[in-house]
Amino acid sequence: MAGGATAAPRRPLTLPEVEPGSENERLGVARDSMLRNPLILKAELGKPQRNCYTLPGFDFSYGLYMHRTDGGVPEAIGHWNTVKPRTASDQKMPRDFITMNRGALKAGYTTAHEFNLYYKAKDIRCKDDEYSRFKRCPPKVPADLTYGITARPCTPLFDLLQHKYKELWMEQQRALTAARRVEKKKKDKVRETRTTLLRKHPLPAKEESFWHLPHLEKVGPHLSTFPDRDARKKAFSASH
Repeated sequence: MAGGATAAPRRPLTLPEVEPGSENERLGVARDSMLRNPLILKAELGKPQRNCYTLPGFDFSYGLYMHRTDGGVPEAIGHWNTVKPRTASDQKMPRDFITMNRGALKAGYTTAHEFNLYYKAKDIRCKDDEYSRFKRCPPKVPADLTYGITARPCTPLFDLLQHKYKELWMEQQRALTAARRVEKKKKDKVRETRTTLLRKHPLPAKEESFWHLPHLEKVGPHLSTFPDRDARKKAFSASH
């Protein structure tokens, strides 16, 4: 076999090719369909798997045949086929309602019915120049504007190796947990009532004032029942 030649494809087996004692030998009634069923066909020892599909002959060309429609090389050498320019289709421009409304108001029309009649009588369309994308004014942009997409910032490898983002996340979680605890304590704190406030800060006791006879209030705080001062001193010395 030449160095550049390749082996012929393994075509489906046929009954005359099956030798006695081979892997695909059939006893009794044998049919070609038995050798083309991948579920029945057995692999041959030391040989690649055969194709179970019926293939065309060696002179068959695979692919899709394209018929020449442009004449090939002779047609290209003979003359040039140029692309004909397309004629721009007449595009119906939208109505110019601003101009029509202005004209209807000048004519003295005020109702919607009169406006519709005016639209039918004088159908004014917008000019092509107003809708031309080449004649529109370009957008005003700053002089120092840089077009394009900004470059992606460099990856902070030093922060990644130090697990900086993990530590920042842990600090945020700790602060969030502490804030939740403080908020929970505020909610769980018992609110003071009037009774608890009076226990902590009692009101000053009122001095009781007994009722006295009006003619005795002018005598003084102490009512003297002694006939004179000597009798009072004598009674005071006897008690002390």
